[in-house]
Amino acid sequence: MSSSRIKLFFLLLIPALFIGVGLVFYLPSSASASTPQQDAAPTPDPLTIGNDVCLSCHEQPGQTMQLENGDIVDLTVLPNEFSASIHGKEGYACVQCHRSVGNYPHPAVAAANAREFTIEMNKTCGTCHEPQVLLTQDSVHAQALASGKREAAVCTDCHGSHNVEQWTDGQTGELLQTARVRIPQACANCHDEIYQKYVDSVHGAALYDENNTDVPTCIDCHGVHNITNPTTNTFRLASPQICAKCHTDQQIMQKYSLSTAVLSTYVADFHGTTVTVFEKETPDAQTNKPVCYDCHGIHDIKRTDDPRYGLQLQQNLLARCQSCHPGATANFPTAWLSHYISSPDKNPLVYYVNLFYKFFIPGVLVPMAVLVALDFGHTLYKKSRGKFGKPTHEGHASEQSASKVESAPETFSMDYPQAHIPEQLTPKGPPSPTPSEDEKTDEEVSHE
Repeated sequence: MSSSRIKLFFLLLIPALFIGVGLVFYLPSSASASTPQQDAAPTPDPLTIGNDVCLSCHEQPGQTMQLENGDIVDLTVLPNEFSASIHGKEGYACVQCHRSVGNYPHPAVAAANAREFTIEMNKTCGTCHEPQVLLTQDSVHAQALASGKREAAVCTDCHGSHNVEQWTDGQTGELLQTARVRIPQACANCHDEIYQKYVDSVHGAALYDENNTDVPTCIDCHGVHNITNPTTNTFRLASPQICAKCHTDQQIMQKYSLSTAVLSTYVADFHGTTVTVFEKETPDAQTNKPVCYDCHGIHDIKRTDDPRYGLQLQQNLLARCQSCHPGATANFPTAWLSHYISSPDKNPLVYYVNLFYKFFIPGVLVPMAVLVALDFGHTLYKKSRGKFGKPTHEGHASEQSASKVESAPETFSMDYPQAHIPEQLTPKGPPSPTPSEDEKTDEEVSHE
């Protein structure tokens, strides 16, 4: 076979091999693609299921589900109620919360009881409301739930499920005034006894009897999602600042002719001073000094002129004092200024003593400061004169002292010629010349 035929053979063989390998991979894949799938149909995208599909069953009365322990869960959803909710108004679909329902019949529910079912369903809230859910993780409710108290509040216990109402302004995020009335009622689902005390208090009465939304509700003192434990020392020491949020607000207090000096007078008092120091230095320390709610109450705060509990009445104030000071007599409260600011009409002695010290203390300290400044300036002046001008008295005195020290051995030898002076004490320098016979004094001659 010639070389040209061999080359032609290989040129035709190589393309044929590529075509054959391609057919091997293509034919099985084509066959499998044309073969119908025998597996179950995939679950459709939840967001493609409209609410009308769900409501075709769930709007029927009597839709229930029985759980393992016999609890009955109501599954009926009222279309009008859902449409009026914040989720219905915003156009949210049922399956955005109920993501695991799948096709009908729905998968079996693993929850053993109704409370477990509620807790499990609340996990879906974090899909849209992650920041709020993260805040609840540190709350007293989440801590109670983690410790095994299954009755601790979760999202739907406060907000509801299919009838979630709008509580904040969509633009500003501020709490709606109409929501302030509903908040204590939501808390009452678990804290009914406290709610009844609040309704009878000066704050609750203003809210429900007068529709006054200036007054605080539960969340103003306890927080919203990050509710802390109110029984801790930390909460107790910080509680005056909670009251101060409203009671130092000039705009609110002016409406009701209330003083905004309640915090400053409390802090200036020995009670408040101690509490303030503890709060800054050891915020978790226990103190027996009173805070606002020890005198005014917690949820049952009354008007100051209430005949039974108002602290404007001497006997009511004395009763509060005696809770910490059992031996307090009828005159005991008069020694305490409370939140009053001294004036010529109210506690005049305290007023005039304070006025005296306002002038006396500066009158003493300012002249003292002037004297110190003058003395310091005079000292600098004398030092500058000694350095750049004539020698000062001190310089002459030091020179005279030095000369006296140097001449001391010579004076001693003249007074006591026979005494021996150590060499170390004799002044250094050239030896003095021996006097000649003619230079000797009469005293020396007679001595010889």
